[in-house]
Amino acid sequence: QVQLVESGGGLVQPGGSLRLSCAASGFTLHYWSTAWFRQAPGKEREGVSCITGSDGSTNYADSVKGRFSITRDSAKNTVYLEMSSLKLEDTAVYYCAADAVRCGSRYYTGKYWGQGTQVTVSS
Repeated sequence: QVQLVESGGGLVQPGGSLRLSCAASGFTLHYWSTAWFRQAPGKEREGVSCITGSDGSTNYADSVKGRFSITRDSAKNTVYLEMSSLKLEDTAVYYCAADAVRCGSRYYTGKYWGQGTQVTVSS
């Protein structure tokens, strides 16, 4: 069964850190481009970061550059999103998705999606 499962969300104070995990089963994540998206209440879903399957290149939304880092552990079939210096505006449900096309491609729609994990930044 093909599945993506996110974990690692929670409540954190401003300036704090969290590490989100996106674990895949039923397919090999290393060959797929894996992206993190987020959606805050009342807002549209936005792309946060992505790692391309073929070469491991990464990209980030301007709002998270320098604070977030996306990595991949092929042995564990898992992609991580390390988040630091968290801000109130980072509060959202975070989703991971996998697609066969390169990150940044206009054809990237996410063939597989996880169920999401809540990140709440609050003092």
